[in-house]
Amino acid sequence: MTIEGIRALNLCDAVLVLDKGDDKRDLTRLRREIVDRFASDRQPRWIEAASPVRDAANVSYRAGVDAWHAAKAEAFKALLCNDMRAGETGAILVWGDPSLYDSTIRILEMLADNGDVLFTFEVIPGVSSLHTLTARHGIALNTIGDPVLITTGRKLAERMPEDVETIVVMLDGGAGLEAVAGRDFDIYWGAYLGTPDEALISGHVGDVLDAIKRRRSELRKAKGWIMDIYLLRRAR
Repeated sequence: MTIEGIRALNLCDAVLVLDKGDDKRDLTRLRREIVDRFASDRQPRWIEAASPVRDAANVSYRAGVDAWHAAKAEAFKALLCNDMRAGETGAILVWGDPSLYDSTIRILEMLADNGDVLFTFEVIPGVSSLHTLTARHGIALNTIGDPVLITTGRKLAERMPEDVETIVVMLDGGAGLEAVAGRDFDIYWGAYLGTPDEALISGHVGDVLDAIKRRRSELRKAKGWIMDIYLLRRAR
């Protein structure tokens, strides 16, 4: 939590949460701990509803995501209409930074554009998993004068960029790591960054990729979910 985030939390009347079920109950529990710890001026109300689930079987990834976002917008609309009063301020706690591979801003824009609920929102930037990853491994994000590509595991599996020195991969279901096998990269991997379950592995892909995949599988099996990120840098 940044100082700006803590100040904003202490001005809120309520915290809005879409719970992701038993498998990801840790995420809801950690949010409660954050509110209990940092909302020192007054404790906001806790407003919770079940989070819609994305239809992974949809043959169109984009259509599936759009439908998922629309369902989430409806869920937030119900919370705003049923559990908040006019003039109150609500907080949505987003992991990392809401501008980087997170859907919350798009969902709120969708809800605002619908016009059924009149509200404004402000984005409080946070510490992204990307910057936590580089800090934990003690590395710079970019090499001198070179760009950085931030992408997903699915996109990396579709095409491995050959003209980029540094690649950051998020939202990898496993396909991205498979695509990296046999390539001349150093890899800096991290899971559950910023939590007590944090795990880190780094080294040349040829030396540590199997260990990363094995550790990743163990963690996913133990917790029922995984939230990880890695940085690839061409070896020299």
